[in-house]
Amino acid sequence: MNRAEKPSARLQHQGGQPQPPDGSPRQLGGRRRPGAWLWGSIPAVLVLAMWAYHACTGGFSVGGAAGAGLARFLLEMVQILPAMFMLVGLFDVWVPKRFIERHLGSASGPLAILWMVLLATLQAGPLYAAFPVAAALWRKGTAPRNVFIYLGAFSAAKIPLLSFEVAFLGWQFSLLRTTVTLPVFIGLGYLLERLIPAGFTPCPSAGGPDEAGRPAL
Repeated sequence: MNRAEKPSARLQHQGGQPQPPDGSPRQLGGRRRPGAWLWGSIPAVLVLAMWAYHACTGGFSVGGAAGAGLARFLLEMVQILPAMFMLVGLFDVWVPKRFIERHLGSASGPLAILWMVLLATLQAGPLYAAFPVAAALWRKGTAPRNVFIYLGAFSAAKIPLLSFEVAFLGWQFSLLRTTVTLPVFIGLGYLLERLIPAGFTPCPSAGGPDEAGRPAL
């Protein structure tokens, strides 16, 4: 092969694209091509453009409102979550696992649905306060369908929520909405339980006094 044929042979060997010399940005570590930094800078440019727009068209009132909302949300979490975690801890220690498995476990009947709905309706607070309780119920042996029913009833049938709904929309609307949504949540609970793989444990128990064979109530 003569000297004139070497460049074309090199291009064919490398897929028809010329390669940069050693030490160029394409070869440093083999990680990025030239111009990759440009795509990564697009979000920063968009953020700066939004900042400039708000600065030129009325200040930062939107950002101030967002910051005030965040402060209110954090204050609400500080007021609710510590008490909720304390109650969940007491429930985890005082209520035996065998008692929960007997009344709310996989072998429980329709009466467990009533217990889940009552537990959800008698609670107060935002929806994220229900997840620690749901995790504690799951650890104690509650059937997945009953955990899902509890979460659905908590989101749609809490007494404080119903009181506000009746005050603004009337008891007829509230009764009709609750009558429609609760059966939907119950059906979804059974459906989601069938979709969960066998042996799935999203929150494995850490053990405790009630896991060591304490007699059931």
